[in-house]
Amino acid sequence: MLPSRDDYVETYFTLFEIFQQGRDQHLKRGRPYTYADKVLILFFTMMLIKRITAFKAQHRWLVNHPAEAWRLGFETVPHRTTLSRRFKQLNGTIREFTIFIGWWAEMLSPVFNSHILVEDASLFKALGPVWHQSDRKANRIPEKLRNLDTDASWGKSGYHGWVYGYCLHLTCNRIGFPKLVQVETASMDESHILEQKNEAIFRLNPRALVADNAYHKAMRIRHWAKAGVLLLTPAATWKNGRYARAYHQLISKRPYCQWLACRKTAIEPVFDLFAKVLGTTNNQKQLPMQNLANVRTFLSLGVLTVQIAMIVNNVWQLPPRQISNLLSVFN
Repeated sequence: MLPSRDDYVETYFTLFEIFQQGRDQHLKRGRPYTYADKVLILFFTMMLIKRITAFKAQHRWLVNHPAEAWRLGFETVPHRTTLSRRFKQLNGTIREFTIFIGWWAEMLSPVFNSHILVEDASLFKALGPVWHQSDRKANRIPEKLRNLDTDASWGKSGYHGWVYGYCLHLTCNRIGFPKLVQVETASMDESHILEQKNEAIFRLNPRALVADNAYHKAMRIRHWAKAGVLLLTPAATWKNGRYARAYHQLISKRPYCQWLACRKTAIEPVFDLFAKVLGTTNNQKQLPMQNLANVRTFLSLGVLTVQIAMIVNNVWQLPPRQISNLLSVFN
């Protein structure tokens, strides 16, 4: 027997209530929203899985499915402009919620621990035409270029080459369970993003973080070592000097070489899961919506959905990365 839709919803609502209780202690609450965050996040997740991403179409779905709307927690149907506005605003809450789930899951099962973390990034193509770099630098939009996403920027992927769009920066553990997520435009330097995530990573108290060459810096390795975290990268361009030789000697030994080798099996398949959840399995993983505020919420929702799926799978003793059941019950 497989988990039902109600099992996923109950897991989500239970976790959100625990998260909100702790959050309320640190936030000064004002006038409550007409539509609660937990209701909208669940609704937008379901719309994401159904591939209904236009806010006008989402509004129409609620109007045409009153029983489903009531079951989700809507006492009235929000206007499409309300849906659009709240969608943009939810990214911060979703990011905090995913961090909370990453911490909470460690109490559920040791497979969700943060002992060894893995860091990587994945590019997603912007919706609409590309903005050539020469025009972008001059802030010049060609006359016939329509529906251009001007928030996006250029980044290079080892798989897809140059991509005009956005980047999802992910920290996960060795089974691919997401711990931290950050979404920026494609040109944002991966190493710079890691600097921004330093404190959040240290709070997870890992023994090591595994990453590729893009995250390597000799000074960062030393700084992290002082904080008690070993930063493991292939360090392909750092070979000269006694510190470099000592580092390469270290990463060639067990268990460090085994941890370093787990990067591809830990994080790359999870990016494929995100693509299946988000419906971005086409060429260069093209997004269905534009603008950074929308894209941040959209991609973060994909990460949250995979977290919930992995937790339910653990409770039901299913393979951790099996998301087909979740997709089928919400579709």
